[in-house]
Amino acid sequence: MSVRAPGIGVDTGLLRVGLNVDRSLEVPDSFSVAGWYERGTAPGQVGPAVIVGHYDSVDGPGVFSRLDRLLPGQRVHVDRADGSRVSFIVDRVQQVGKDDFPTAAVHGPVGRPELRLITCGGDFDRDSRHYRDNTIVFAHQV
Repeated sequence: MSVRAPGIGVDTGLLRVGLNVDRSLEVPDSFSVAGWYERGTAPGQVGPAVIVGHYDSVDGPGVFSRLDRLLPGQRVHVDRADGSRVSFIVDRVQQVGKDDFPTAAVHGPVGRPELRLITCGGDFDRDSRHYRDNTIVFAHQV
C-alpha cells in the first residue's frame, strides 16, 4: 500500500498501525513512512480511512511535514494492496489542539468513502517534547 499527495510532494509506502497501550493511535517508527490504521476503514470502503505520519524528527522533516499546505480541491491517491488505486479530493484542512481532537469527526460514521490524513502541528512544547496540535486533512473519494 502507498499514499501520494502530489500537491505537497508526498509519495510513501504505508505501514499498518494500530493502537498504543494507552489507546492512542500508533504512528510508524519511521519518520519517512505513513501508517494506515488497520482496525478502521480500508481506503475506498464506506467510512473514514485514517492515515497518520510524522511531522518531523530531530534529523529533519517527516513524511507529512507539508500536510498543512494541502488545499481544498487537491487530490490524494492511495494504492491498495490489491493493486487498485482510489483517489480522494481534499475538502478541508484543520488544525486542532490535541486536547480538543475531534474524534467523532475523524473516526465517526460517514455514508461514503472518505480519508483522514493526520500529523502533528502548531507550537512545539519543549518540556513535553511534543507538538500541541494536530493537522487533519478531510477528503472524500472521487
